Amino acid sequence: MKNIPRIFIGKNIVSGDKIAIDKSVSHYLVHVMRRDDCLVFGDGHEYKANLSNDGNFLVVGNQTSHADPSNDITLYFAPIKKLDDMLNMATQMGVMRFVPVITERTVAHHTNWDRMQKIVIEASEQSNRNSVPEIAKPIKFSELPFSDLVFADERAAYGADLPHDFMGAKNILVGPEGGFSDDEFSMLDKNGAHGISLGKTILRAELAAPVAISRVIK
Repeated sequence: MKNIPRIFIGKNIVSGDKIAIDKSVSHYLVHVMRRDDCLVFGDGHEYKANLSNDGNFLVVGNQTSHADPSNDITLYFAPIKKLDDMLNMATQMGVMRFVPVITERTVAHHTNWDRMQKIVIEASEQSNRNSVPEIAKPIKFSELPFSDLVFADERAAYGADLPHDFMGAKNILVGPEGGFSDDEFSMLDKNGAHGISLGKTILRAELAAPVAISRVIK
């Protein structure tokens, strides 16, 4: 169903439902896309839908056969200045859940999380997902699931011999702009987290996330 607009509705979509929509959605369909049909999705499922004659509702039709391409990866990350870019790219790569982590060098302490939620919704609509990733509440570095964690290890750029992938990992961590502190590296190593190389150069944090994700997706 190429080029048909996709609109995130939420959970519990049922064929035959009439879903009230904002005027901006109606305007987008009629005046931008010049059509009255679309696809609606949420909770892993996708349905056909049509705009009502008065433009105030979407009438849900049959469920499509499109399977949700999302994965079950959780991305732990230190909030950064270009967080919108990171979340956009990671959403396009299918990440299921985002968990902000407050590290010693975290500098972006006043993130507009409502805006970030809009970004992941738009990225989900664009990338053919049937679900939108959750954005969890921030946690402390000490609360990470260390033994089940794979992290982007910048020490590879300074000669450390590290694996380039860790296929099948479900929990990924990327650090802040200034990297992890010595104490944080010590905590990661001591508690069994697995460092992976992203190459011989130091990547910006917003790029490190999608590269790290690509190293664990089967």
